[in-house]
Amino acid sequence: MIKHMKLLLIAAVAVSVVGCAGTRVSRVDSDKEIALSDRWNDKDSQLVAEEMIADMLSFPWARDFELKNSNRPTIIIQRIANKSHEHIAIETFVNDIKRSIIRSGRADFVAGGEERKAIRTERQDQELNATKAKEQGQEQAADFAISGSLNSIVDQVGGDRVTFYQVDMKLIDMANNREVWNGQKKIKKLQEKGGFGF
Repeated sequence: MIKHMKLLLIAAVAVSVVGCAGTRVSRVDSDKEIALSDRWNDKDSQLVAEEMIADMLSFPWARDFELKNSNRPTIIIQRIANKSHEHIAIETFVNDIKRSIIRSGRADFVAGGEERKAIRTERQDQELNATKAKEQGQEQAADFAISGSLNSIVDQVGGDRVTFYQVDMKLIDMANNREVWNGQKKIKKLQEKGGFGF
């Protein structure tokens, strides 16, 4: 009987705790940072891309290229590798990098990889089936290529955890393989677990 009463009491407490917590969803401004954990998030992606591209464009290579060629340099993204401990949507980060480059007005961006293949296929189709189709062989070559990686280190004791992210990127001159910029951005996040609060 006492055992039965204890089980009923535990069940009643569990139901009351769960009953107090309801699910509520609300729309928020997409620019507002909401950090529910110490994981890489959309704001990290945006801020890192903006800061690193601003740093990249402040180096002498951009000014030197414009003076020598009388036009803006053209950039392609080779590869940004996720070497962190978690799944990160690298394509979102790459798109943030692209937007930062284009928005700067200091450099142009050309498509690469699968995107370039898809455009070439579409161009071939248009040559066969459309009037005033764009000719093959008119693509703008990239002057510089960006590559990089996103790494992480996690340090945890009990419920407290520190997550460290490091993004390394470099810019290579396509004409001579010279590294003209090397950038790094670090983010450290502390997640502390508190006790129950009623």
